[in-house]
Amino acid sequence: MGMRLLLRLLVAAGLAADAYVHWDFAPEMAHVPGGSIGGDVLFFAQAGAAAAAAVLVLAWPRRWTNAIAFLVAASALGAVLLYYFVDVGAFGPLPAMHEPVWYAEKTISAAGEGVAAIAALAGVFLGRRPRAAAPDAPAQPEPATRYRAGPSPEHVRR
Repeated sequence: MGMRLLLRLLVAAGLAADAYVHWDFAPEMAHVPGGSIGGDVLFFAQAGAAAAAAVLVLAWPRRWTNAIAFLVAASALGAVLLYYFVDVGAFGPLPAMHEPVWYAEKTISAAGEGVAAIAALAGVFLGRRPRAAAPDAPAQPEPATRYRAGPSPEHVRR
């Protein structure tokens, strides 16, 4: 198994764990106080973004899909760590999501996000290499041009 395939599988698995946990916990976040966006909406949105990014990385292994996966995973990991350590309170449209407890589902989600972020970042830097021509393939002739180099004889002064 190649390194790029392994990275794609790690990204997809980490984002799948993230998507599952967020989807599962979204209904419980409906009653989080503050903000104009409900906690359940944020969790459903994160689950959808993680699932979509996982599909993108599996279906189109490109640098840009890995970059999207990195942004989704790293932002989710940053949010869970921020709201664990800091009581931000309601911030603009976001509800007060401070939760200073750690439990198994949060660990699964954070581990998946961390693995996905690291693997996606590696995928950004490794990316797809352009295909090289086969070493024994004949060289392609240069296309014929319509004009010759230099002036045409009728334009030359005598």
